[in-house]
Amino acid sequence: MFPIIPAASAADSGNQNGIFGYGRVTGGGSTDLSNIVSNAGVVATDVAGVGTARHYLAACEYGGDKGIIGYGTTSYSMTNLVSNAGVVATDTAGVGTGRGDMGACEYGGDKGIFAYGSGPTAVSNLVSNTGVVTTDVAGVGTSRYGLVACEYGEDKGIFGYGYQSYSMTNLVSNAGVVSTDVTGVGTGRGDLSACSYDGDKGIFGFGNDSARVSMTNLVSNAGVVATDVAGVGHARSDLAACEYGGDKGIFGYGYSTSEQYVSYTNLVSTTGVVATDTAGVGTARYGLASCSFN
Repeated sequence: MFPIIPAASAADSGNQNGIFGYGRVTGGGSTDLSNIVSNAGVVATDVAGVGTARHYLAACEYGGDKGIIGYGTTSYSMTNLVSNAGVVATDTAGVGTGRGDMGACEYGGDKGIFAYGSGPTAVSNLVSNTGVVTTDVAGVGTSRYGLVACEYGEDKGIFGYGYQSYSMTNLVSNAGVVSTDVTGVGTGRGDLSACSYDGDKGIFGFGNDSARVSMTNLVSNAGVVATDVAGVGHARSDLAACEYGGDKGIFGYGYSTSEQYVSYTNLVSTTGVVATDTAGVGTARYGLASCSFN
């Protein structure tokens, strides 16, 4: 008899690797370098940059195993595709309103969405399963910047928080439709980060609420945001986060009041528990973007 092979569970349905890319470096300039995250959550040394150096951009998965990094600073709209081997491509001509400080996440299992951002605005741009970005879709919900997004429920997304001290969220259906504002939970803040974990849940973490913070807020597989969880690791803002290992997450880099540009990382377990700081690897920077692949 043939052995019975159990179906993959939600907990191991995600991508194995991640990538941190671009950002603002010491001295005030921008970079286009990247750092790959292994399936064990280990961050690799710098990879030479590709494309236009910029910061305050966003990234998400598409096509099931690839990524897209896009927009940035205050007026850029170009994108850079990330292959399923973690190779960043040269610039693709921008589509839609150029802006920075927006969020991005996967939806529908193989597509993505960029939304909100500097202006402030609430417009969104959908990403097809081949990495093609659409023109602006009229905004829904409160216009804001400094917010973030992550996947939840395996095929849906959630945008949340943002300046000035916003805590509301906006759910994204598996068809890429953004919902109206949902009353906020937890500490309102901007310049935080978010990622999925455990296959169908999400986590918002860190940020700036007049001071840098390290608290987190878990997102259930129904898109419900929980109250603040006491922070772990260096309080900081303008960091990035992504999934790795199929069911875990990682926060990395950012801006710390005491040390300014940092490269620390913090791993997120399959139960949404954030670990203490791991010594940084690669160029310290903030305002970068991150997504998973492979």
